[in-house]
Amino acid sequence: MWKRTSVFFVGIGLMLAGLAFRFYAMWVLGRFFTYDVAVQAGQSVVEAGPYRYIRHPSYTGALITLVGLGLALGNWAALLTILACMGIAYPYRISVEEAALVAALGEPYRQYMRRTQRLVPFLF
Repeated sequence: MWKRTSVFFVGIGLMLAGLAFRFYAMWVLGRFFTYDVAVQAGQSVVEAGPYRYIRHPSYTGALITLVGLGLALGNWAALLTILACMGIAYPYRISVEEAALVAALGEPYRQYMRRTQRLVPFLF
């Protein structure tokens, strides 16, 4: 009983932390944040806040939220299914976004890509 309850609360904590991190990343990106893949006029490379270390902190926050959801559900199959789906969707979405940003922003974004990780600082 204790283990299930503690895993549930860890999951809820991760969900809240992931949402907070996602919204923070969106706030830092400001007017350049969109739900669609789009580069806006006057857009530049943003390197403030979490963007200093990772290129897609909004997705990092979403993944943390989803891990928390899987833990809160208390179902390892649900957790693995969620992560498998996102493990397919996010790499595709990220490659589309990065291609659009390289096309629009050119060398400054290429340099930024060399300095940062996609989702987790110092890992990947």
